[in-house]
Formats: sequence, structure tokens, C-alpha cells
Amino acid sequence: MGLLKIWDLTEASADLKLPATGRREPVNFLGVEFGSQYQLLMAGNVQEDRSSVTSSPLPLFPWMSLSPGLGSPFPWLRDLQPEERGLCLIQLLHACANHVAAGSVENANVGLGHISHLASPDGDTMQRIAAYFTEALADRMLKVWPGLYKALNSTKTRSPSEEIIVQKLFFELCPFLKLSYVITNQAIVEAMEGEKMIHIIDLHSFEPAQWIELLRTLSARPEGPPHLRITGIHEQKEVLDQMGARLVEEAEKLDIPFQFNSIVSKLENLDLERLRVKTGEALAVSSVLQLHSLLATDEAEVVGRVSPSAPASKSASHNNHIQKFMQMNQHQKTLGEWLEKDVVHYHCSSPDSALSPLSLAPSPNMGTFLGAFWALSPKIMVVTEQESDHNGYSLTERVSEAMNFYAALFDCLESSTDPRASLERQKVEKMLFGKEIKNIIACEGNERRERHEKLEKWILRLELAGFGRVPLSYDGMWQANRLLQSYNYGGYKIKDKKGCLLICWHDRPLYSISAWRHRRQ
Repeated sequence: MGLLKIWDLTEASADLKLPATGRREPVNFLGVEFGSQYQLLMAGNVQEDRSSVTSSPLPLFPWMSLSPGLGSPFPWLRDLQPEERGLCLIQLLHACANHVAAGSVENANVGLGHISHLASPDGDTMQRIAAYFTEALADRMLKVWPGLYKALNSTKTRSPSEEIIVQKLFFELCPFLKLSYVITNQAIVEAMEGEKMIHIIDLHSFEPAQWIELLRTLSARPEGPPHLRITGIHEQKEVLDQMGARLVEEAEKLDIPFQFNSIVSKLENLDLERLRVKTGEALAVSSVLQLHSLLATDEAEVVGRVSPSAPASKSASHNNHIQKFMQMNQHQKTLGEWLEKDVVHYHCSSPDSALSPLSLAPSPNMGTFLGAFWALSPKIMVVTEQESDHNGYSLTERVSEAMNFYAALFDCLESSTDPRASLERQKVEKMLFGKEIKNIIACEGNERRERHEKLEKWILRLELAGFGRVPLSYDGMWQANRLLQSYNYGGYKIKDKKGCLLICWHDRPLYSISAWRHRRQ
């Protein structure tokens, strides 16, 4: 979409104020001039009260016919300029999400029909994003009829090899995983200085490049290389076999004492006994885009949850306790001291992200998992996660957050490939981003695995579990910036935040990296 960033549109469109339908003068918004047809289009979309989504069919689009027919009732829609079309799609998607959330099937059906005339998986950035969000909203609607949903999806299968291929494509096309590996390795090297026996647990072991670089770094230590053991966890045995063979080969070249242990398991089913952590080993843990899946839970089983429509007094109470926590950090008090006084009030607060940026959705799996790893006393645990809030109970909030996040991802991916012509880019968008979007929007309960949360929440979760923060060093940031320069990656930035690092596309944070250690209670 040219110089006008698509994620700027997604954030700004909610505040768009257009004149009444009768006005004919052009309107300038973010440097884009809109004519009378576009004003007519948008006039029905912008309402002061956005809560009335269950009234007569498609109240946000009174000018559109509910009658089925071939093609769009407004063929000029396809002639809109890219910026106009982008804003139009954003407004249509937000309105359609409101109808889906309200269970208004008829209205949502009409809205999806009109979006489909503008969206395209082969179009510009906003058209492609809209195509996958439309599919996700439709998928959610279909789940109202379980039999129909299962019948339509009974033959849709994806081989494990396809998933590995698309993950490797993401690694090659975008710098995010490369940056995470560089920063993680530097944190491990610094924490393991002087250690003779090192054990690394890789919670998602599929890309040998990270550990090959670590082997080379350790081989150059003045005191000589340590004995290194890596435990790789993955659902596919063949992935671990290939990983192990490649690392053993590299270790033999470098003459480093090395052992690779593989554990075929999903993360939530991991048996910690199989990790075989030995006395005398210095333990490191690497988690790259994995912890958020452990937040999946059956919301119906959560006891004492305050709904998004909770009274304002409870929301204010929750915010007061969050403010206490922030003040505690400023005065260098321990989290334990704060919890001793306010633990009852804290756990009574709402888990919904709508109430506070730092409210936490309860997750028994996450608490158990982090507690178990804390008990292993790791010297360092490095966590990389998506920097966005996709774990709220409100569908409309998740749609809005996801549109902002994936708009930036689609944009930076397109900048790394030939415009609209790369088969590899299309695979990443469809098989990785599209799959995540569908999970965020169409799924609930234990099925919703893509429960991304921002850095502030991960800080709170990990500190509650007993971990202490380890500031990431300047060396790690320097190496990350050098990598961006060497690959000629333009538009990316590395920012420091409270001793953690944010990987940004321009000024939009997309991934966070934080380091932790066992803290005695």
C-alpha cells in the first residue's frame, strides 16, 4: 500500500469520522482523498454506538441489499484505490466480527459476501489479510453446525513435512527466528561462562542453524569447549533424527564432546523425567514461540472468572492492584512481599484483557509447567514470544489485535520477496499466518492454541512462577543489528525494554525476547 503502512490504517480506522452521506466534497484522511462514492460506502459503517449489532439485518450497511445475487451490487467497489479499499475492508471486517460475536448469522453472512468481492489471497497486502480473516470468521460461523463443519473439513489434512517446510520458509524469508537464535545464544554463552558441563533444553527443536552457531562459539572458548548436551523436543521423530544427525556431524568437526537427546512429545504432554537433568550440569532452556500454547484452557472450567461485562468497580479494583504491582517494582520490593499482602485481591481480578493491559487469564497448565522448570534450577531460560494480545475472551478484541499484528507481518514478508509473485511467501501466509489467524478467531477453549500475550504479561507470569529477570546484554543487541545489516534487512529495529528486547518492523513491535533464571524463594 505504498508509503501508507497498512497497520497504521488498521489502528486509525476505528477513529475514522466521515461526513454524512449527503456531502459530496472529497475527504482527506491520512493523506488519502476519498470521493463521494467512498463517503457513501463508509457512512453506514461508522456509528457513534458500536454496540447495536443485533438489530435489523446489517444495520452497519443499510445501503447493501440482502438479496442474493451474482456479483457485487456495487461493481465500482473493485475500482477503489488501494488505500480506499484497505480502509473499506478494515471497516467491513470489524463490523462483520461484531455480527459474528453477537451470533447474527444473517448479517454476518451478508457482510462476508461483500468482503469477498474486495479480498483476494493474491491481491495487495490488505486484500490478502482480509481473505484470511474472512475465512476465519466464516469458519467460526460454521462451527455452529458441528455436523456440517466436520463434513466440510473431513478431507482437509496437512502432512507434518508441510508444516516443517513452511516453518523453514519463515526462517529463511524473515529475520525474526534468526534474531531470536542470535540473542538466545549470546545469553546462553554469557550465563555459561566457565561451565564445563552444559545441558540445553530446546522446547521446539527443528532448526539446527541455532545450535550449530552455538557449537562454533563454544569451540572458540579460551579455556576449551565444554561438554554439551542438547535435549530436543518435537512432535515428529524424523525432525529430531535429522536435527541430531546434523549437530553430531558439526560437533565432530569441531571436536566438541556432544550428545543429543530427542524427546518426541507435545509440549503440554512433556514428561520431565525424560529430560534427565544431571547433577553438576549447568542448565539452559530455549523457548521460541512455544509457551503461549500452554495458556490454552477450557474457559468454562475457570472458576471465579469475571466476565468482560463485569461492573466498573471490579475493573477499577483490578487496576488498583496492578498499579500496586508497578509501584512495587519502582521501589525494588519483592513480588513475594506484594503477594503476601494482596494475593487474595489479585486472584479475584478479571482475567479479561479488556480490563487491564496486565490482567492475566488463568492457566493451570502454564503454572504447572513453569513451576516444574523452576524446580530444575536453570541458570538461564530465554523466552521468545509474539508481542501482541490474542488471549482475550472477547472475539472483537482478538480480531482487532490480530489485524494490527498480522498486517505488519504481511507487510514485512512482502518487502522480503518479489511483490505478489513469490510462491514461498504465499505458502507462509496461508500455511503459517493464515493457520494462526484461524486459530485465534475461529477456535475457543482447548482448541485455541495461539494465545499470544505481550511482554508485560510474560514478565508477570514468570515472576509469579519464581523466576528472576536477567537483562539481555548490549552484545546480544549488537550481534542482532549486525545480522540485519549483513542480510540487508531494511525496516527492522531492535529495541530495549526493561532489559528485554523487542524485534520491530519499523516502530511496530512484533516479537519479544526475555531472559530468566532460577530465583530462590
